[in-house]
Amino acid sequence: MANDKTILRALAGETLQTPPIWMMRQAGRYLPEYRATRAQAGDFLSLCYNSDLATEVTLQPIRRFGFDAAIMFADILLIPQALGADLWFVTGEGPRLSTIDSEADFARLADAADIHETLGPIYQTLRNLTGALPPETTLIGFAGAPWTVATYMVAGRGTPDQGPAHALKNTNPALFDALIDRLTKATIEYLSAQIEAGAEVVKLFDSWAGSLKGADFDRYAIAPTKEVITALKARHPDTPIIAFPREAGDKYIGFAKKTGADCVAIDNSVTADWVAENVQVDGCVQGNLASSHMVTGGDALVRETRQIVNALRGGPHIFNLGHGITPDANPDNVQLMIDTVRGG
Repeated sequence: MANDKTILRALAGETLQTPPIWMMRQAGRYLPEYRATRAQAGDFLSLCYNSDLATEVTLQPIRRFGFDAAIMFADILLIPQALGADLWFVTGEGPRLSTIDSEADFARLADAADIHETLGPIYQTLRNLTGALPPETTLIGFAGAPWTVATYMVAGRGTPDQGPAHALKNTNPALFDALIDRLTKATIEYLSAQIEAGAEVVKLFDSWAGSLKGADFDRYAIAPTKEVITALKARHPDTPIIAFPREAGDKYIGFAKKTGADCVAIDNSVTADWVAENVQVDGCVQGNLASSHMVTGGDALVRETRQIVNALRGGPHIFNLGHGITPDANPDNVQLMIDTVRGG
């Protein structure tokens, strides 16, 4: 059956006439059925930890659009919570966490091996999905990359420039490195358990990699990603891994070789032609339509979608957005994108 799953074929290096397609945040607030299910759950975290409802929202975009992959519904900040950080979400503003800015804060965190009891419902969601998805649909698990998750844990929230994390790594590098190491080990445990529960592919989201420059990119984006992938490949050698160092720019070049990733997801700050010349030469790429097209639609969406497909048709490619779909997107535009990819 795996041979019928086009995403697994692309991840194995096959160039397909029509690229498989899925969409970051495809289960989300732009869908009325998602909003109804979230209201039933009561709040965002309750939805993440309710395996039946998380299964339902994961399936909703598959039923509506027939994407080639489903990505389990969860959040990258569940690992900090499993490590013992306080986590809550403020409506309209996003996540809030207890902060890590001293050795005493770090000492209160759990060991990486102790996360599984908290995260058990996430694994159950994956087990549910293995029996509920259409046979041709690939199941993707995910985690946040250590640098990105650390930025939230240091600041206690998302920030425009990840300034608090940069400040801590510069003023107390031993503490910051210990946090990165703890997150790296927890991410290995988390993703390994996801694979054991049924994930056929896993993805590392390094959403704030672009704020790392020079040697810092190598130390905090490449090195932890390589450690995670090396450990996962030792345990699960047949499971493909997608890495997404968002806004890496020129650092996208060689990222797959340096980390062992089977596919590099690309944001829309670089062109598909550039990606074909500089990144796809090393293997599968994923991306990279601007998510704003899901709001505006029209001829520009069709034109840009076709341009990306044409630019990347010479190698393995998974069509996706350059970032997650936004809550103000129109589902009709999602369908137009899919129709354009599949029908020319």
